[in-house]
Amino acid sequence: MSVTKDDVRKVARLSRIAVSEDRLEPLASELTAIMGWIEQLNEVDVEGIEPMTSVVDATLPLRDDVVTDGDIRDQVLANAPKSEDGFFVVPRSVE
Repeated sequence: MSVTKDDVRKVARLSRIAVSEDRLEPLASELTAIMGWIEQLNEVDVEGIEPMTSVVDATLPLRDDVVTDGDIRDQVLANAPKSEDGFFVVPRSVE
């Protein structure tokens, strides 16, 4: 697949990226090379290969889900400019 200067200009406009005229041709060449690498990757036979999330087979250690700092509502609300019945009070933003 070959990327043209017009393709680069269109992608730059859609991406809202300012690209000067003298940079269009080098960018087109770079994008054409990248598309060539992608085409090479598409030729690799991956039938029967499971997708990987990492190249290292590792499992993360799990820990118990224990609340360690709860029941401090009054301490949290002490910094609030205004609170009422255990909740933050904020100005109304929607009428």
